[in-house]
Parts: sequence; C-alpha cells; structure tokens
Amino acid sequence: MSARGEMTEETPKERILDGLGVAPGIGIGVAHIREAGSLDIPEYRVPAARVAAERQRLREAVTRARRQIGRLRSKARNRARVLTDTAADEVGYLLDAYFHMLKDSRLLRGADGRIAEGRVNAEAAVHAELMAIIESFQAMNDPYLAARVDDIREVGNRLLRQLMKTPTKPFPPMPKGCVVVADELTPADAAQINPERVGGIATATGGVQSHTAIMARALGLPAVLGVPGLLAEVRPGDQLLVDGDMGQIVVNPTPESVAAFKRQRSERLREKRRLIRLAKQPAVTRDGIEVTLLANVELPLEMANVADAGAAGIGLLRTEFLFMNQQTMPGEDQQYVTLRDMVERAEGRPVTVRTLDMGGDKAAFPIVGDARAAPASPLGMRGIRHSLFRPDILETQFRAILRAGAHGPVRVLLPMVTGVGEVRAARRILARAARRLIRRGAQIPDALPPVGAMIEVPAAALAADALAQVSDFFAIGSNDLTMFALAIDRTDEQVAHLYDPLHPAVLRLMQFSAAAAMRSRIPVSICGEIAGDPRFTALLLGLGFRTLSMTAARIPAVKNRIREVDLLAAERRARLIMEQVDPDRIKAFVDEFNARDPSAS
Repeated sequence: MSARGEMTEETPKERILDGLGVAPGIGIGVAHIREAGSLDIPEYRVPAARVAAERQRLREAVTRARRQIGRLRSKARNRARVLTDTAADEVGYLLDAYFHMLKDSRLLRGADGRIAEGRVNAEAAVHAELMAIIESFQAMNDPYLAARVDDIREVGNRLLRQLMKTPTKPFPPMPKGCVVVADELTPADAAQINPERVGGIATATGGVQSHTAIMARALGLPAVLGVPGLLAEVRPGDQLLVDGDMGQIVVNPTPESVAAFKRQRSERLREKRRLIRLAKQPAVTRDGIEVTLLANVELPLEMANVADAGAAGIGLLRTEFLFMNQQTMPGEDQQYVTLRDMVERAEGRPVTVRTLDMGGDKAAFPIVGDARAAPASPLGMRGIRHSLFRPDILETQFRAILRAGAHGPVRVLLPMVTGVGEVRAARRILARAARRLIRRGAQIPDALPPVGAMIEVPAAALAADALAQVSDFFAIGSNDLTMFALAIDRTDEQVAHLYDPLHPAVLRLMQFSAAAAMRSRIPVSICGEIAGDPRFTALLLGLGFRTLSMTAARIPAVKNRIREVDLLAAERRARLIMEQVDPDRIKAFVDEFNARDPSAS
C-alpha cells in the first residue's frame, strides 16, 4: 500500500482548537460544513446614458432580496414547532430587521449615490458602501456596536447575490446530531437549522455579542465562535466536540476524551437544571437579606430570557439598537412602539431605559452633529454630553420613553454623567417633553419617571455626594469605570491584561459611590461584568450593594451564590479587602472567601 494510503488508514490525531465559548454546553457530532461560497465582485464604469437603468437594476435586486427575506420569515414561523419560543422570536425579529434594512438604510442610499455620482455598476457600488460601513463599525471601541457588522454584511451579501444572480445556498439535509461548521452563520441560516438534529455550532468568525451567538443561545445549542482557521482544520466527516463553556473545539477526539466530555456534559446539565429551578426562588442571603437581581438588555429579542431567568426587572436597557444603521434619526413613534412592546413584555417589572450613548464614533448612526463634533474617542462627544449638544434628539427619546411609561413602570438612566449640571439640564428637557405630550393629549404616567445617573467615570464617583442630591438613583457601570480609572482600553492587546476591576482604586470608587447613595437614601445598583460573576458576589454584597444588574443568563449562578452567603461574614471580609493596597492580595482574599464556608468569620 502506498504511503498516502497508509496515512488515510491511520486514526486521525486529536486536535484542540481554541475560540470563544458563546453558548454553554457540550455537543458531540460529525462535522457538517456549511460553505457559503465567495463572491467575485465585478467592477466597471457605467455610461451616463445607463446610470438610470443601473439604479433601477439596484432597486429590482432590493425587491427580490426583500421577497427572499419574506419567504424566510414564513419558513421560520412554519417551523416554530421545533424552535423554542425564544428562538422563534429572535429569528423573526432579526429577519424583520433585515427586511427593513432593505427598505431604507445607509447601505442602500450610499450605493445608489455611488451609482449616480461615481457612475459605477450596482455590484461595485454596493460592495464599496458595504466595506465603508464595515470599516467604520470595526473601528469602534464599543464591542456591542462593532458586533452589529454581521447584520450589515449579511444584508449586503444577500443584495450582491441578487444582483449577480448567485443564489444563497440552502442548508442541505443535516444528519442527526451533527455539528454545523461554517465561516459564519446568519439569522437567515438559523431559520433553516433544526435544533433537534444539531448538536452544536462552530464558526470561524463572530463574537460573544454577535447575532450568531444570540441565536445559538436561543436555540439551546453549544457554540464556539471566532476559531482561527476553522475551515482549514476541519473536514466533512470529522468527529467534533464543541465545548461552549471552555471555548474549545476538539477535532477527532480519542475515546477517552469523548467519555470525559460526556461525563462533564452530564454534570453540567445537572447543575444547569438545578440553577434553572432557582428562577422562582428569592435571592436571599443565608441571614435573610434580600437582593434584587436585574437584567441588562441590548435587543428586544432578549426580553424572553428575562422572565425565564427570574429577573426582577430591567436594570439597563441600551437604546442604541434603535439608532443603528439608519439614514435618519428614528422618530418618536418608532421609538415609542418598540419601547412600549418591551415594557409590556416586562409584565409590570420596572424597565430602566438608558438614553442614547452613541460613543465617540458617529459612523454607526445617522448624521447627528456637525464638523465641530469631537473625534472618534471614548473621551469625546458621547453619552449625556452629546444628548445635551443635540437636545432635540434627547427630547424625542424622552417623549417615547414617557409614552411607553403609560404601559408599565419605567426609569430614565443618563450615561457618562460627570456633574450635577448635566442631570439638571436633562431633567428640564424631560419636563418640557412631558408638557408637550400633555398638550397633545398623549397618555403618560401621572408622575415623571425617576431619573438616575450612571457612575462610570471617576469624576462622577468622586462627586457622588453632589450627584445624589439631583438623582433619583445611581447605576454604577463597572466596565467603563474600571477602564477610565486605570486608563486602559481593553481593545488594545498591549494593555488589556492590566484591566482589573479588583484594583484598589476601582473598588474605592465603587464603595464611595455606593456610600453616597446610601447616605442620600437613593437606590444604587451595579452593572457590568463584575455584577454577573459569582466570584465577586460576596464582595459586592459586603460593600453594600443590594441590587445587581447583569445579562439574564448570569442571574441563576449569581442567585445561587447569594443564597450561600452570610452577609455579616461578607461585610467583614469586604472591610478587610478595602484595607489592602495590593491587587494580588485582594484577589487572594476574594478567592479564599469563596472557597471557605461563607458563614465563617
């Protein structure tokens, strides 16, 4: 037998590929590779006499793409019996978003303008505008906004395929228990996935906040994304283990690895079922102190997870999704309808709506300022300072929030506050918005909703006593507060390792802010990664926090930790920790307390 033949008969060696674990669980199955196929984009000049016809060709392709999305929406509805309610909602929402993006968006307007002004063919115009949008999104510091590039790319590629008459490949029949392997998966792809036949998902691109990740979690499928060179490493027929907790893909695992992973999967499923049962249980410490657990929400499609996780409400509703990928600012009615639906889905639980925090880079949003606006920077024109720079935008958003407040309890949260003047100015605009709505006869709450300040820059933390006099509540944004306090950009790989929420300076800013709120008898919550990590739960309780806000998926584990904690012991340990000056020693004290009996002194 030839050397080549001998190689093919050998047992393939086990290989481990690292990526991002974005949907928990362990899946085992045979690789089912989804190849979308690349597009070779034609580019040529269009004679002046043909420009009108080329623009018409673009419009016709848009119409065909919208019809295609419409068929996918119908298919998703018809397959609701094999999708969870959450997954069906998410597929429908995302396909609706794509449908509307093919009606009026920066992509379409920009491509049409390139044809008219540059006299290029429609494919080249769409591709050039798509690349310009993607570049601007990827340059952002905000990972949530940068992750939305997947949506733009999906719509752009779908439109290009219509122009080039290159149909999107449908999913072929999938063997039961297979692992779907692809460069990327879109919500349109997800509409074709039967979770009863798929054991896991692995892709070469995508992040924790991408829609592929959201869809995988909704479908209940283990998923690992962002695996470099995935398609070069995996062949059809390879056996794969997908560890969505550890963020690993094991290619052609040994029998010993399979047995070990199956044991781990059984243990994790038992633990998951145990935590799910906590959804109806109160978040109460061992010595009877109640803690409020709220959910952070970025998209409407996440609302289904809030009730399932046992959240007491929404502690942070990011409204940036309302402004994404639009040529013009969303109007009051458009914002109201979306917010009303989310408030109604909260079923009486309070919803804290954060006003627009557009970040330092304006490229993701419609034209909102002028040439004098600050450059792309987290220290520039963002948060409440941008809203006060454009009070018309803020008042429109306030009117939508007030109208949504007629359908359930809402609170208003102001991002990136640095001083009392900003809170007072925002309150004046809120009062003006209410007066105008009353004159119109619109339904709004009898009393104006509470207005809170996000404490996410050191200036706000150090001025917390003054801010508490003009605020109804505080929400401490631990991620940004850590970044600004330590002058560290987590997207910069050279310094990202220095990001440390347990740095004594960061802890003191958090403690000072919480103490100021308690002295003024206003509620204070903490959100960000530290709030959703059970390792830090006892420390936060010991520092005085009684409200934690996190992604819904983290609530069961945090609640479980709360029910183990003795608050008096946690307060003693927190006082000891706050006396330390060495971050490593602080970590050691935190880990030691978590490892021992929480009731021990």
